[in-house]
Amino acid sequence: MKSGVIVKVSGPLVVASGMEDAKIQDVCLVGHKKLVGEIIEMRGDMASVQVYEETSGIGPGEPLISTGEALSVELGPGLISNIFDGIQRPLDRFMQAAESPFMKKGISIPALDRTKKWAFRPAVAAGDFVSHGDIIGTVQETSAIVHKIMVPQGVSGTIVRIEEGEFTVEETVAVVKTETGEKNLTMMQKWPVRYPRPVAEKLVPSEPMTTGQRVIDTLFPVLKGGTAAIPGPFGAGKTVMQHQIAKWSDVDVVVYVGCGERGNEMTDVVMEFPELVDPRTGASLMERTILVANTSNMPVAAREASIYTGITIAEYFRDMGYNVAIMADSTSRWAEALREMSGRLQEMPGDEGYPAYLGSRISSYYERAGRVTALGKDGRVGSITAISAVSPPGGDISEPVTQNTLRVVKVFWALDATLARRRHFPAISWLTSYSLYSDQVRKVVDRYLSADWSGLVQWAVDVLQEEAHLEEIVRLIGVDSLSAKDRITLEVAKSLREDYLQQNSFDSTDSYTSLSKQYKMLSLIRRFADGAYRAEKAGLPFAEIYRSTAVLRERLARMKYIPEDKAEAFDEIAREIDAVFAQLLDEGVAQE
Repeated sequence: MKSGVIVKVSGPLVVASGMEDAKIQDVCLVGHKKLVGEIIEMRGDMASVQVYEETSGIGPGEPLISTGEALSVELGPGLISNIFDGIQRPLDRFMQAAESPFMKKGISIPALDRTKKWAFRPAVAAGDFVSHGDIIGTVQETSAIVHKIMVPQGVSGTIVRIEEGEFTVEETVAVVKTETGEKNLTMMQKWPVRYPRPVAEKLVPSEPMTTGQRVIDTLFPVLKGGTAAIPGPFGAGKTVMQHQIAKWSDVDVVVYVGCGERGNEMTDVVMEFPELVDPRTGASLMERTILVANTSNMPVAAREASIYTGITIAEYFRDMGYNVAIMADSTSRWAEALREMSGRLQEMPGDEGYPAYLGSRISSYYERAGRVTALGKDGRVGSITAISAVSPPGGDISEPVTQNTLRVVKVFWALDATLARRRHFPAISWLTSYSLYSDQVRKVVDRYLSADWSGLVQWAVDVLQEEAHLEEIVRLIGVDSLSAKDRITLEVAKSLREDYLQQNSFDSTDSYTSLSKQYKMLSLIRRFADGAYRAEKAGLPFAEIYRSTAVLRERLARMKYIPEDKAEAFDEIAREIDAVFAQLLDEGVAQE
């Protein structure tokens, strides 16, 4: 350890002298209370330290000690279902140690419980050769997740001894004979958060991630291992959107990072998720979820670290062969922490005061997402899907954080304040959003459903775009100027918007929709549209078509509340559509 003396304190930034042997990214213990910090700049023997706790009461002359280690997270059994702060302190045990619901300075608690014992089952035997990434055993951490204990980086050799039984994360479960001697292996390993975990190969994402949100799965899908951003103004539904994806997406593990948002939003997660039943496992949703909380009332400097803490934990489970989704809410608050620290370092500012390296920091975060072949002889394939909220002031997506994000992500879910005010959820604009994975996903879903999903989706997109064009005409000269065919198009588009794209996140049936149900719903709207166009072509006036299909349109509006296992109800609506338009056509012929 290297010790220095504090010479200046400026908010979360502390400057110390006598640190010539220290290096950037060393973790430091600051002041008499030994607050946790990290060196972010070196000038000669002067070290600038970013402190992850409140620095009030710290003054010049107090000691500053460099540990010589980088900021790291502990990885092992005990991560799932837990809630950590930005530097991986477990908040439940932190509250017990502080004897208060409020954070206290200088309390040091290990991330993983050192007293709890886990049932370890070996996957290798004495005499087997193992190297970094190989699985040596498993722990049934929750009913949903089998925790795979992997050989840490830099260790390879022959298993001398391995035991089955109950162990804490610090106790030796195996002994490996390496070239430099015997190495004891535990169920816990550490990894520096600012460095990506190594992989054998990075693969091209190919499998769709279904979220149960119709506007996403149908129009703007994302692949497992892909990247997506949800920009939008205050109150447009970014957080609720991320909650929905975290609840219903078909991934194995969810890492939710509350980065600088209000505390009540994390409270919603903590209160809601344990009560929700995971449709994939039948267990509580928390049994595959990890929370990292650094809300707006917590130290700003730790907010910057929370993103890296979350992505490192996600990489760890990815290396086990799991599909992981990481939600960051929001990267704008994270960028504001970067801006504050950059300002205190007196660096040359870039756009709107953000540091000039903002773009590279954002890129390096999203680069850690992806689908990979993990290290290890079994060739496990895992993925990280990065989905981040962006909070541009006033919804102005031309600001630096949004623009730098759009340069690297492949999916853009643009939230519209007007839709949000209309209580249209999800408030994702179908005119400005996009997904660069759309064509690839449509082909995969075509094979999965054995149907023309691609053609159906393209038809819906065309109708919604035509509606936007017709609305311009209506605003100028009124709806009565439109032809019967165009007025039918407006009604079909209304059905697409209100009956299909709009969902009720509080309704147990409508909150999640499988791909097969989405196909049935969209097919029925298309069937209705085709019948209406045939009736119009046969010469029936729009008013007659509109009047005769009132009950039918009501049935289409209610189909979102049909349970997944009631497939016969969709067949009944289809028969009703055919019967109504057959009768309309017969009446039209009779009138002629």
